[in-house]
Amino acid sequence: MIGTLLDNALAPAPEPGRVAFLKGQPYAHRGLHGNGILENSPAAFEAAIKLGHGIECDVQAAEDGRAFVFHDYDLDRLTERSGPIGNLRSEDIDQIALRDGHGKIPRLRETLEQIAGKVPLLIELKSRNRRVGPLCLSVRRALEGYGGKAAIMSFNPLVSAWFRNNADHIVRGLVVTEEHGKNWRGRIARHRNLWIAKPDFLAYDIRDLPSRFAASQRARGLPIVTWTVRSAEQEKAALRYADEPVYEMPQS
Repeated sequence: MIGTLLDNALAPAPEPGRVAFLKGQPYAHRGLHGNGILENSPAAFEAAIKLGHGIECDVQAAEDGRAFVFHDYDLDRLTERSGPIGNLRSEDIDQIALRDGHGKIPRLRETLEQIAGKVPLLIELKSRNRRVGPLCLSVRRALEGYGGKAAIMSFNPLVSAWFRNNADHIVRGLVVTEEHGKNWRGRIARHRNLWIAKPDFLAYDIRDLPSRFAASQRARGLPIVTWTVRSAEQEKAALRYADEPVYEMPQS
Protein backbone atom coordinates (compact mmCIF):
# COMPACT_ATOMS: atom_id res chain seq x y z
CA MET A 1 0.00 0.00 0.00
CA ILE A 2 2.73 2.46 0.97
CA GLY A 3 4.68 1.53 -2.14
CA THR A 4 1.68 2.18 -4.38
CA LEU A 5 1.04 5.54 -2.73
CA LEU A 6 4.67 6.53 -3.30
CA ASP A 7 4.57 5.29 -6.90
CA ASN A 8 1.42 7.32 -7.57
CA ALA A 9 3.00 10.43 -6.08
CA LEU A 10 6.49 10.12 -7.55
CA ALA A 11 5.78 8.39 -10.88
CA PRO A 12 2.17 9.12 -11.91
CA ALA A 13 0.55 6.90 -14.53
CA PRO A 14 0.07 8.41 -18.01
CA GLU A 15 -3.20 9.43 -19.55
CA PRO A 16 -4.59 6.32 -21.30
CA GLY A 17 -4.75 8.00 -24.68
CA ARG A 18 -1.06 8.84 -24.56
CA VAL A 19 -0.03 5.18 -24.49
CA ALA A 20 -2.93 3.55 -26.35
CA PHE A 21 -0.82 2.98 -29.48
CA LEU A 22 1.46 0.63 -27.56
CA LYS A 23 -1.32 -1.94 -27.54
CA GLY A 24 -2.82 -3.73 -30.49
CA GLN A 25 0.18 -5.36 -32.16
CA PRO A 26 3.22 -7.40 -31.13
CA TYR A 27 6.72 -6.00 -31.62
CA ALA A 28 9.47 -7.70 -33.60
CA HIS A 29 12.65 -7.66 -31.51
CA ARG A 30 15.32 -5.80 -33.50
CA GLY A 31 13.00 -6.23 -36.48
CA LEU A 32 11.87 -9.59 -37.83
CA HIS A 33 15.25 -11.25 -38.20
CA GLY A 34 16.55 -14.77 -38.58
CA ASN A 35 16.42 -17.09 -41.58
CA GLY A 36 19.21 -15.11 -43.21
CA ILE A 37 17.93 -11.67 -42.18
CA LEU A 38 20.20 -9.67 -39.87
CA GLU A 39 18.88 -7.92 -36.76
CA ASN A 40 18.37 -4.14 -36.79
CA SER A 41 18.73 -4.07 -40.57
CA PRO A 42 16.43 -2.50 -43.16
CA ALA A 43 15.48 -6.02 -44.30
CA ALA A 44 14.41 -6.97 -40.75
CA PHE A 45 12.31 -3.84 -40.44
CA GLU A 46 10.68 -4.39 -43.83
CA ALA A 47 9.76 -7.96 -42.86
CA ALA A 48 8.01 -6.70 -39.72
CA ILE A 49 6.20 -3.99 -41.63
CA LYS A 50 4.84 -6.56 -44.10
CA LEU A 51 3.21 -8.41 -41.19
CA GLY A 52 1.83 -5.21 -39.68
CA HIS A 53 3.85 -5.81 -36.52
CA GLY A 54 5.49 -3.11 -34.45
CA ILE A 55 9.27 -2.83 -34.38
CA GLU A 56 11.74 -2.65 -31.51
CA CYS A 57 15.17 -1.31 -32.41
CA ASP A 58 18.31 -0.25 -30.56
CA VAL A 59 20.37 2.90 -30.91
CA GLN A 60 23.98 3.53 -29.99
CA ALA A 61 25.77 6.86 -29.86
CA ALA A 62 28.68 7.73 -32.12
CA GLU A 63 31.52 9.71 -30.59
CA ASP A 64 29.60 12.92 -31.30
CA GLY A 65 26.35 11.53 -29.87
CA ARG A 66 24.60 10.87 -33.20
CA ALA A 67 22.14 7.97 -33.00
CA PHE A 68 22.84 4.85 -35.06
CA VAL A 69 20.60 1.78 -35.17
CA PHE A 70 22.84 -0.90 -33.68
CA HIS A 71 22.55 -3.15 -30.64
CA ASP A 72 26.06 -4.02 -29.49
CA TYR A 73 28.58 -1.68 -27.92
CA ASP A 74 31.25 -3.31 -30.14
CA LEU A 75 31.24 -3.82 -33.90
CA ASP A 76 32.67 -7.35 -33.95
CA ARG A 77 29.53 -9.52 -34.06
CA LEU A 78 27.54 -7.67 -36.71
CA THR A 79 30.22 -6.18 -39.00
CA GLU A 80 33.66 -7.02 -40.35
CA ARG A 81 35.13 -4.27 -38.16
CA SER A 82 36.04 -4.47 -34.48
CA GLY A 83 36.11 -2.18 -31.47
CA PRO A 84 33.59 0.08 -29.74
CA ILE A 85 31.14 1.86 -32.01
CA GLY A 86 31.10 4.79 -29.58
CA ASN A 87 34.73 5.61 -30.32
CA LEU A 88 34.00 6.38 -33.98
CA ARG A 89 32.83 9.58 -35.63
CA SER A 90 29.49 9.58 -37.42
CA GLU A 91 31.06 9.89 -40.85
CA ASP A 92 33.21 6.82 -40.15
CA ILE A 93 30.24 4.73 -39.00
CA ASP A 94 28.42 5.76 -42.17
CA GLN A 95 31.00 3.73 -44.12
CA ILE A 96 30.68 0.49 -42.10
CA ALA A 97 28.70 -2.32 -43.69
CA LEU A 98 26.60 -4.84 -41.80
CA ARG A 99 27.40 -8.48 -42.40
CA ASP A 100 26.00 -10.56 -45.26
CA GLY A 101 25.11 -7.71 -47.58
CA HIS A 102 22.60 -5.97 -45.30
CA GLY A 103 23.77 -2.47 -46.16
CA LYS A 104 25.42 0.15 -43.96
CA ILE A 105 24.70 0.74 -40.29
CA PRO A 106 21.68 3.05 -40.54
CA ARG A 107 21.28 6.32 -38.72
CA LEU A 108 18.06 6.53 -36.73
CA ARG A 109 16.70 9.15 -39.08
CA GLU A 110 17.11 6.76 -42.01
CA THR A 111 15.23 4.03 -40.15
CA LEU A 112 12.42 6.46 -39.36
CA GLU A 113 12.22 7.35 -43.05
CA GLN A 114 11.93 3.65 -43.89
CA ILE A 115 9.22 2.90 -41.33
CA ALA A 116 7.40 6.15 -42.11
CA GLY A 117 4.65 5.58 -39.58
CA LYS A 118 3.50 2.27 -41.07
CA VAL A 119 3.85 0.51 -37.69
CA PRO A 120 4.62 1.64 -34.11
CA LEU A 121 8.27 1.82 -33.12
CA LEU A 122 10.02 1.24 -29.79
CA ILE A 123 13.50 2.78 -29.67
CA GLU A 124 15.81 1.44 -26.98
CA LEU A 125 18.65 3.81 -26.12
CA LYS A 126 21.77 1.93 -25.06
CA SER A 127 23.61 3.79 -22.31
CA ARG A 128 25.99 2.50 -19.65
CA ASN A 129 26.73 5.75 -17.80
CA ARG A 130 25.26 9.05 -16.67
CA ARG A 131 26.24 10.92 -19.86
CA VAL A 132 22.94 10.39 -21.67
CA GLY A 133 22.39 13.91 -23.03
CA PRO A 134 24.09 13.69 -26.45
CA LEU A 135 22.33 10.48 -27.49
CA CYS A 136 18.97 11.63 -26.10
CA LEU A 137 19.29 14.91 -27.98
CA SER A 138 20.13 13.09 -31.22
CA VAL A 139 17.08 10.83 -30.84
CA ARG A 140 14.85 13.80 -30.07
CA ARG A 141 16.08 15.62 -33.16
CA ALA A 142 15.56 12.54 -35.33
CA LEU A 143 11.97 12.30 -34.09
CA GLU A 144 11.19 15.96 -34.81
CA GLY A 145 8.48 16.04 -37.43
CA TYR A 146 8.05 12.26 -37.45
CA GLY A 147 4.41 11.50 -38.13
CA GLY A 148 4.34 7.92 -36.87
CA LYS A 149 3.84 6.42 -33.44
CA ALA A 150 7.11 5.98 -31.56
CA ALA A 151 8.36 5.65 -28.00
CA ILE A 152 11.79 5.63 -26.41
CA MET A 153 12.94 3.33 -23.64
CA SER A 154 16.10 2.38 -21.75
CA PHE A 155 17.45 0.40 -18.81
CA ASN A 156 19.03 3.66 -17.71
CA PRO A 157 16.36 5.67 -15.84
CA LEU A 158 18.25 8.88 -16.61
CA VAL A 159 17.21 8.50 -20.26
CA SER A 160 13.51 8.60 -19.45
CA ALA A 161 14.15 11.46 -17.00
CA TRP A 162 15.93 13.40 -19.76
CA PHE A 163 12.98 13.04 -22.12
CA ARG A 164 10.54 14.02 -19.39
CA ASN A 165 12.50 17.22 -18.81
CA ASN A 166 13.37 18.03 -22.42
CA ALA A 167 10.81 16.35 -24.70
CA ASP A 168 7.81 15.42 -22.60
CA HIS A 169 5.63 14.92 -25.68
CA ILE A 170 7.62 11.76 -26.54
CA VAL A 171 6.31 8.61 -24.84
CA ARG A 172 9.01 7.08 -22.66
CA GLY A 173 9.57 3.67 -21.07
CA LEU A 174 11.78 2.02 -18.49
CA VAL A 175 13.30 -1.35 -19.35
CA VAL A 176 13.30 -3.67 -16.33
CA THR A 177 14.85 -7.01 -15.44
CA GLU A 178 14.82 -8.61 -12.02
CA GLU A 179 17.87 -10.71 -12.82
CA HIS A 180 20.24 -10.67 -9.82
CA GLY A 181 17.72 -8.45 -8.04
CA LYS A 182 15.08 -10.68 -6.48
CA ASN A 183 15.97 -9.57 -2.93
CA TRP A 184 14.90 -6.49 -1.01
CA ARG A 185 17.73 -4.43 -2.49
CA GLY A 186 16.44 -5.22 -5.97
CA ARG A 187 12.90 -4.24 -5.02
CA ILE A 188 14.12 -0.92 -3.64
CA ALA A 189 16.20 -0.33 -6.78
CA ARG A 190 13.18 -0.94 -9.03
CA HIS A 191 11.10 1.63 -7.19
CA ARG A 192 14.00 4.09 -7.14
CA ASN A 193 14.51 3.73 -10.89
CA LEU A 194 10.77 4.13 -11.44
CA TRP A 195 10.72 7.37 -9.46
CA ILE A 196 13.74 8.72 -11.36
CA ALA A 197 12.42 7.74 -14.78
CA LYS A 198 8.73 8.58 -14.30
CA PRO A 199 7.96 6.39 -17.33
CA ASP A 200 4.76 6.02 -19.34
CA PHE A 201 5.24 2.24 -19.68
CA LEU A 202 7.53 -0.61 -18.67
CA ALA A 203 9.38 -3.03 -20.93
CA TYR A 204 9.70 -6.09 -18.71
CA ASP A 205 11.88 -9.20 -18.88
CA ILE A 206 9.60 -12.14 -19.77
CA ARG A 207 11.67 -14.37 -17.48
CA ASP A 208 10.39 -12.37 -14.50
CA LEU A 209 6.69 -12.67 -15.25
CA PRO A 210 4.55 -12.99 -13.26
CA SER A 211 6.01 -10.19 -11.14
CA ARG A 212 4.41 -8.33 -8.25
CA PHE A 213 6.18 -5.12 -9.27
CA ALA A 214 5.06 -5.39 -12.91
CA ALA A 215 1.51 -6.27 -11.89
CA SER A 216 1.26 -3.32 -9.52
CA GLN A 217 2.47 -0.88 -12.18
CA ARG A 218 0.11 -2.34 -14.77
CA ALA A 219 -2.78 -2.01 -12.34
CA ARG A 220 -1.87 1.68 -11.93
CA GLY A 221 -2.15 2.23 -15.67
CA LEU A 222 1.35 1.69 -17.05
CA PRO A 223 1.26 -0.65 -20.08
CA ILE A 224 3.65 -3.60 -19.95
CA VAL A 225 5.48 -4.80 -23.05
CA THR A 226 7.60 -7.86 -22.38
CA TRP A 227 10.86 -9.05 -23.94
CA THR A 228 12.14 -11.25 -25.40
CA VAL A 229 9.45 -13.82 -26.18
CA ARG A 230 11.05 -16.82 -27.87
CA SER A 231 8.74 -19.77 -27.18
CA ALA A 232 5.08 -20.73 -27.08
CA GLU A 233 5.27 -20.98 -23.30
CA GLN A 234 6.64 -17.46 -23.01
CA GLU A 235 3.99 -16.25 -25.43
CA LYS A 236 1.29 -17.58 -23.10
CA ALA A 237 2.89 -15.77 -20.15
CA ALA A 238 3.04 -12.56 -22.20
CA LEU A 239 -0.65 -12.79 -23.08
CA ARG A 240 -1.55 -13.26 -19.42
CA TYR A 241 0.77 -10.84 -17.64
CA ALA A 242 1.59 -8.14 -20.20
CA ASP A 243 -0.08 -6.03 -22.84
CA GLU A 244 2.15 -6.88 -25.81
CA PRO A 245 5.15 -9.13 -26.48
CA VAL A 246 8.45 -8.11 -28.00
CA TYR A 247 9.15 -11.36 -29.78
CA GLU A 248 11.98 -13.14 -31.54
CA MET A 249 10.22 -16.02 -33.26
CA PRO A 250 11.13 -15.87 -36.96
CA GLN A 251 8.41 -16.77 -39.43
CA SER A 252 9.11 -20.00 -41.32
